Amino acid sequence: MTDATAESEISARPLTQDGPPLRLWMIDASAYIFRAYHALPPLTRKSDGLPVGAVQGYCNMLWKLLKDMKGEDGPTHLVAVFDHSEKTFRNDLYDQYKAHRPPAPEDLVPQFPLVREATKAFGVHCVEMVGYEADDLIATYACKARDAGGEAVIVSSDKDLMQLIGDGVVMYDPMKDRRLEEEAVFEKFGVTPDKVVEVQALIGDSVDNVPGAPGIGPKTAAQLIHEYGDLDTLLARAGEIKQPKRRETLINFADQIRLSRELVKLTCDAPIPEPIDDFIIRDPDPETLSAFLEMMEFRSLARRVGDGKAPQKEGSAFTRQPTAPVATPRYGQTEVAAPAEVHAIDHDRYECVQTLEDLDRWIARAKAAGVVGFDTETDALSSTHAGLCGVSLAVGPNEACYIPLTHEHEPTGDGGLDFGDGADARPPLQQIDKPTALARLKALLEDPSVLKVGQNIKYDLAVMARRGVRVAPIDDVMLISYVLEGGLHGHGMDELARLHLGHEPMTFKSVAGTGKSQKSFKHVELKSAVCYAAEDADVTLRLHRLLKPRLAAEGLSSVYETLERGMPAVLADMERAGVRVDPDRLRSLSSTFGQRMAELEEEAHRLAGRPFNVGSPRQIGEILFGEMNLPGGKKTASGQWGTDASVLEELAQTQALPRTILDWRQLSKLKGTYTDALVAAMDPQTNRVHTSYQLAAATTGRLASSDPNLQNIPI
Repeated sequence: MTDATAESEISARPLTQDGPPLRLWMIDASAYIFRAYHALPPLTRKSDGLPVGAVQGYCNMLWKLLKDMKGEDGPTHLVAVFDHSEKTFRNDLYDQYKAHRPPAPEDLVPQFPLVREATKAFGVHCVEMVGYEADDLIATYACKARDAGGEAVIVSSDKDLMQLIGDGVVMYDPMKDRRLEEEAVFEKFGVTPDKVVEVQALIGDSVDNVPGAPGIGPKTAAQLIHEYGDLDTLLARAGEIKQPKRRETLINFADQIRLSRELVKLTCDAPIPEPIDDFIIRDPDPETLSAFLEMMEFRSLARRVGDGKAPQKEGSAFTRQPTAPVATPRYGQTEVAAPAEVHAIDHDRYECVQTLEDLDRWIARAKAAGVVGFDTETDALSSTHAGLCGVSLAVGPNEACYIPLTHEHEPTGDGGLDFGDGADARPPLQQIDKPTALARLKALLEDPSVLKVGQNIKYDLAVMARRGVRVAPIDDVMLISYVLEGGLHGHGMDELARLHLGHEPMTFKSVAGTGKSQKSFKHVELKSAVCYAAEDADVTLRLHRLLKPRLAAEGLSSVYETLERGMPAVLADMERAGVRVDPDRLRSLSSTFGQRMAELEEEAHRLAGRPFNVGSPRQIGEILFGEMNLPGGKKTASGQWGTDASVLEELAQTQALPRTILDWRQLSKLKGTYTDALVAAMDPQTNRVHTSYQLAAATTGRLASSDPNLQNIPI
């Protein structure tokens, strides 16, 4: 079928009730592959050691997309577009194009053909073309769909594809579930989509080795295109530019800039390997898909996929089918995934434990189960100073309790537990004596035959360790999810509950309030506290029953057991120990910085000709652009002049005042964020800084530090 024939057939379709006759979705497959490769740890197939981590991540992402796009506004046609080879027609224009790119990782190379096979197994068409990049094929198909009156949706967040956005063409970022249109382009480049190529020609691209104009960044490029209208006019009138360095760059590198424009511009005239009609949406063949997943040994994914038919979308919300929980064996026994009945969350079945008899009964149930969901509720976010309000336990779906220890709330007759009629009849809040309760819980939480399951359990370990309880052995649902699905999504309990259980957990704000009216958890009405706290333990245990068996099924048990499982206890001890700092040295630095800031402030006032607040962006903008009439001024949406670092750096090349302001800002940042803040962050009891180490924050697997960040201190 010729291109013209394909277009005529598309345009001949009548408009449907739901929109254009054609909704073509195109997956930027190369971006999917590399995102999947870097999101997961190295994985190998058990039978022969073949690397399959990228394939598994790709399959998970593709299946999620197939589920999410179902519905009335989903595609009529779907295709995955691949890069065929590194050499394209752009290498004929410029032999150094992409010359600095390293070769693909050795363990990724054998996975490329498997990804193509996976795409076909899921019922998605694949296309690629010798001599052209995937982006060019996407551009060509997008233009054909648009010109035929249809809509093209590019499934990618690649900035190079943003030049295509416009009438009939949008992008969709599946990781952020965000539709990218003209507003997103302006946010990224500072220009409309039709000017993106011209901005990219100026700034170049170090990844693809597109030279651009040396020294011209995104803000300057957008400013120049706005001022002169287009790239050709800018280069023709470069001699008029006042800034000497900028003027010389544009004159001396004009040919290089024009070449860069040709390198970044996507073609809409690539020869298409197949007509759009071949990409009509269809469900995968169950036998083909099952055979592929079995060959790859992706048995957990095979269970989730089932017959390969994604659930339909209802209204504007995606209807997820919660994965059936799996029976979890006693701690130490062999794990066998077995379907179990799905139980809806029932807050009315949760129990408030207020007597020793009830506490002993729950401890006995936990020991009999061998696995217990465990969570603490505190009155502060820092585990170093948090007071323990209570503990929650769960032994099965809807079989959960909350044990209040230091609550100060007196229940009311209309919303709390039933303590009798009338306000005067209410007795004081009944709680178990805290030392007695902790002694009983210590025996359970330190029992080696009972597995304690938590969500981000490092925090709970630290809280209990301060009270003489060393919780072990443990499993952490957050880390299990992190090992299984890395950077594919977040690993907080709420997100995992929505993703795997189809449940929206109660929020802290819903029970404690917001803003100035927010109260400590120990003052939360007891009935609400029970529902909130017991649900945390219940949901955590449900997630554990779902996710833990996948580790063995997907060959990741050793990754979790040897790299992740032991870390919460180690890091909790590190956080408690803290990091020693020298407060006298920090105070001396703060004094030095303060003196130098005062000198710079005085110099700034002299250069401006009047006093002003050096820390006020509004006053800086008024002086630089309103009074001094310096070039490059641009007002923000709030009507103020923009004075961020890139604006001041550009002006500082020729003006003394912007350089002085930048120097003042640098010292202010050092003083406020580091030398003053680290002294303030010191614990007066230990004279140390107790940071928090995050285990599942970076897709690379490294730790992150916060409150305060001790991994980002400048020299």
